[in-house]
Amino acid sequence: MKAVVAALAANIGIAVVKFGAFLFTGSASMLAESVHSIADTGNEVLLLIGHGRSDRPRTEEHPFGYGRERYFYSFVVSVMLFTVGAAFSVYDGAMKILHPAAVHDPAVALAVLAIAAVLETLSLRTGVSEANQVRGGRSWQSFIRRAKAPELPVVLLEDMAALIGLAFAFAGVSLAWLTGNSFWDGAGSLAIGVLLAAAAAILAVETKSLLIGEAASADTERVIVAALEDGPEVERVIHLRTMHVGPDSLLVAAKIAVHADDTAEQVAAGIDAAERRVRRVVPIADTIYLEPDLYRPARSDQTDPSVIAVQRGRPRRPARPSHPSPP
Repeated sequence: MKAVVAALAANIGIAVVKFGAFLFTGSASMLAESVHSIADTGNEVLLLIGHGRSDRPRTEEHPFGYGRERYFYSFVVSVMLFTVGAAFSVYDGAMKILHPAAVHDPAVALAVLAIAAVLETLSLRTGVSEANQVRGGRSWQSFIRRAKAPELPVVLLEDMAALIGLAFAFAGVSLAWLTGNSFWDGAGSLAIGVLLAAAAAILAVETKSLLIGEAASADTERVIVAALEDGPEVERVIHLRTMHVGPDSLLVAAKIAVHADDTAEQVAAGIDAAERRVRRVVPIADTIYLEPDLYRPARSDQTDPSVIAVQRGRPRRPARPSHPSPP
């Protein structure tokens, strides 16, 4: 959350300075950027609220906890960015083009935009530093698309959109100043609105996917399958289903093949041992449901492609010697 707090602090200061510059200059681009920063400030507040509410203990009504609160509030961020930031910027830009008004003291607006660019760059640097600690070797595009914690992708997209928006505003004010035509100021506001709409759409798509339930990564599922099969009591994993019920909480459900001659007590002990192995390698696996079964390759429900892909190419463990059933 360090990146969220840094972005919040930067956006509060930037919003105040930008709005003051708008009152002084009357620039539509400056007003659009002011609204953009106000929306970003509200977004960071929503992320903090969502993070705080997600820590509540599970209840009878919500037995899996409140981890998805973080996904919900991140989705609200995308809606707010579109409605408050994008819609207003497009409207203001269109009004400025239809009803031109001169920009007063454009040098003030340009100076404020330059200061805002420095502050946004510092905020983005903090976000990049925090993201580098968790993204591993993934590309930035893959990190934003696959991250299970929504806060860092939201802050990174916001900061990048803010820097591009500042460039649009700088261009709009400069061209209006150089040409004496306020059309360019309105065009800058329009460009900012389209940019915010695009950023909001990306955020909405990614957070919607998390909100309705995403599986664990392929690497995590491979680790889970290996842990389940790493014991004599489990012949193989027949099929596996995983779902993030929060960034730090994973639901694991699997059908496992046990030995036909195991007693109920042996099966129960084997399931407990398998769950311990999974939690040891995947600590966020809070809830695990294992269904014992006998493996019959001819059955259609015992040919899970995801598990076959994990098991393919791995040598089979020798079968456990059979023992006579008790009389």
